[in-house]
Amino acid sequence: MPSQPLRSFASDNYAGTAPEILEALATCNGGGAKPYGNDDLSLTVTARLAEVFECDLEVLLVPTGTAANALALSLLTPPWGAVLCHPSSHINTDECGAPEFFTNGAKLLTLGDGADAKLDAALVQGAAQCKIGDVHAVQPSCVSITQATEVGSIYTPSEVAEIGAACRAAGLKLHMDGARFANALVSLGCAPAEVTWKAGVDVLSFGTVKNGTLNADAVVLFDKSLAAEAGFRRKRAGHLTSKMRFVSAQMLAYLENDRWLAHARHANAMAKRLEDGLKTVAGVEMTGAPTRSNILFVKLAPHICAGLLAEGFAFYHDRWAPGVVRLVTSFATPEADVDAFVAAAKRLAG
Repeated sequence: MPSQPLRSFASDNYAGTAPEILEALATCNGGGAKPYGNDDLSLTVTARLAEVFECDLEVLLVPTGTAANALALSLLTPPWGAVLCHPSSHINTDECGAPEFFTNGAKLLTLGDGADAKLDAALVQGAAQCKIGDVHAVQPSCVSITQATEVGSIYTPSEVAEIGAACRAAGLKLHMDGARFANALVSLGCAPAEVTWKAGVDVLSFGTVKNGTLNADAVVLFDKSLAAEAGFRRKRAGHLTSKMRFVSAQMLAYLENDRWLAHARHANAMAKRLEDGLKTVAGVEMTGAPTRSNILFVKLAPHICAGLLAEGFAFYHDRWAPGVVRLVTSFATPEADVDAFVAAAKRLAG
């Protein structure tokens, strides 16, 4: 018996798979194809992403964002290295030690603790100069930034470029965790190249699963010198999919006709609609800066929070501070669900 539709604002991971992605999977299922990425679809993916980013690059498709992040970082640091990142970065809070595991023990060295969850170039510059050559200390090897961040803030191209310049001056590589890259990009209104390789990013974890695919994330190597090693690392880690065409078909359908950007615009618009509606509700306090992506944090009066949960709305609460909830929209969030959430909050506020 089908379950009742879940009105979820807990995570964009709750969303299903976009119809065009399912259609692409069904289409590529006919007949046979060469395995391990040697099929026609897989051979097309790199060229398509090269068009998107306006540069020569290499691509490794993987099934999860954790694999993308951990594999990317394993290319950028030795086991005795340090990955400089923000305390709230996804690699530090939600990867279950995968970066440390894939790098054979490199240390995540957290810097700063700003409310917007972003690193700044000065912090990077200071940490990059600390204990260089000291055999008793891990050696700074790379920097990782999250775009959009875990709190929904976004690095501008100039902010990325400042960090990129600090990395180059210190001989460090720059990784971007782009699980919500599309949401950040449409908010910035810039070309993908402007906030990645042109700003100094060497490797991008290009996330698509939160924005409509089933299992098709990618490690995008702007530094192609890493490609040969990356191939062996992916295989050794168990992430070289034999029937790669099913992953590639998703990626191509995702990029076709800029669907990925349209999906992200919808998710961001739903977050803004939710924010605007909740601003009018007594007992709801907006926290932090106005949303720029598909993530919104608000503080709810206890009876409103309890009432919304009882009415079947899903969201995370009390993880950050008492009464604070995180609301996340997706490419599949209906306007009706947003309006129903706001209406219920108003009614419960009474």
